[in-house]
Amino acid sequence: MTDSNHADLDEIWPTCDIGCAADSRCACAQPIAAHLKKLHAAQLEMCMGLESIADSLPEDTDSQVILSLSRKIFPTVKTAHEFEEQRLFTLLEHKLGNGEELSRNLERLQFEHLEDESYAEEVADSLMGYVTDPKSQNPDALSYMLRGFFEGVRRHIAFEAEHILPMLTKI
Repeated sequence: MTDSNHADLDEIWPTCDIGCAADSRCACAQPIAAHLKKLHAAQLEMCMGLESIADSLPEDTDSQVILSLSRKIFPTVKTAHEFEEQRLFTLLEHKLGNGEELSRNLERLQFEHLEDESYAEEVADSLMGYVTDPKSQNPDALSYMLRGFFEGVRRHIAFEAEHILPMLTKI
């Protein structure tokens, strides 16, 4: 990441002074938690849209809705993952140390990020393909693909809500 991109991230996302004392409360934990919840909400909204498309295939589809959502899938997922890895994970590692459980959880999430991002690109491409040439896509297979993707994203968010967000209340 270039310095100019890093400056852009600082303007968008809550920052944290990583130099804060490890034994004191961190003022940035709550803004980071609040921003993570906003990112979760955006992803869950995306999942609802994908579920609606999956439920409506092949009859009741609106090409413009599908195209609009397909363009948002990867950026929505990627933005959340960048925030988690660059802000949230860094803060957790600094404040909670590199304990085995934390390291294992963060490593798991990073692998899921890679898989989800790859899957997001495939889903977006498949949706665009469906809109441009509906006969080239099997609607049942596309519906199955959408469900696999949004259910995985929902599980990822549920894990973070249950295990990662509570860690922020400790720091």
